[in-house]
Amino acid sequence: MTTAPKPQPGILNIAPYVAGKSGSGDTADVLKLSSNENPYGCSDAAKAAYARAGHALNRYPPTDHSALHQAIAEVHGLDASRIICGVGSDEVLQFVTQCYAGVGDEVIYTEHGFSMYPLLAHAVGATPVKVPEKDRVVDVDAILGAVTPKTRIVFIANPGNPTGTMLPRSEVARLARGLRPDVLLVHDGAYTEYVEAADGGAGLVEAHANVVMTRTFSKIYGLGGLRIGWGYAAPEVIDVLNRVRQPFNLSDTQLSAAIAAVRDQAFVAKCRADNAEHRQWLIEALAAQNVQADPSEANFILARFADQAEAEACDKWLQEAGVLVRRVAGYGLPHCLRITVGDKAGCRRVAHAIAAFKESRS
Repeated sequence: MTTAPKPQPGILNIAPYVAGKSGSGDTADVLKLSSNENPYGCSDAAKAAYARAGHALNRYPPTDHSALHQAIAEVHGLDASRIICGVGSDEVLQFVTQCYAGVGDEVIYTEHGFSMYPLLAHAVGATPVKVPEKDRVVDVDAILGAVTPKTRIVFIANPGNPTGTMLPRSEVARLARGLRPDVLLVHDGAYTEYVEAADGGAGLVEAHANVVMTRTFSKIYGLGGLRIGWGYAAPEVIDVLNRVRQPFNLSDTQLSAAIAAVRDQAFVAKCRADNAEHRQWLIEALAAQNVQADPSEANFILARFADQAEAEACDKWLQEAGVLVRRVAGYGLPHCLRITVGDKAGCRRVAHAIAAFKESRS
């Protein structure tokens, strides 16, 4: 028997990503609160654009994404030439890691940070370096203390996933100032649109040539099924990233829906307001059951239980009730469950189910 070829260093250190549950046995009425999806779907404008694009499926899409770049730039007050688009923001993060890290380099991420960060480091043969957070919030001093001559990239999610906590703009700016010019700071702003008046790191990009901001259409825009993301960085960085981007990485269907979605800011504002209201109600409802959660700036909360056993028992109870949430032991939070903020009925259903679980154990 011949020996199979060896993969590149780091590849075998990657454990396949596990998505949030989408089914619950024989339960017909399933409430999925495991993947941070928008309970309202996407805007009617995006749906219409998606349908129109279906008439030209035989045509290759544009390679420069210029119309989407321009729409994003106009809505957010950015320079269109400094935008790159990808298959979800994950692909933009992959471009960054592929271009700026490799064997012998180090990539910093925080202990409760998005699980893709260490996987991306391993994929290029770099060493992922995990630094502690402080009460589930990114700790700037811990990050700066972990920087070595081998450090090439620092990843932070802000707001964080799965914590929902947010580092103040002044602290992110302090982090950017404290890094060497040859270290990229990646500000992952997947949940930025849920924060009133937040720029997602755009100001930092304007001030520092070594900052990259990433954003997504999967969350508040409700286009998770289409996988569209984007990044914003210095022209020199964007030029490098575009050299590894496949020319047809986004279809015309994706581009058309995203353009319509980003221009429908009335839909975004309504989703943001409803999410804030329902999120606070859910936090208070669970607190009444002695299940605490940090203030969240995203479309989910991190519910903390007495210990891992109680969290797992509650998750099982919820599944039997047809409610799907996310266990986050893999994020170093075995005693927690991440719960997406649904619509009003969804929030009441999950709160009622958790109350019934607590009562069953009293």
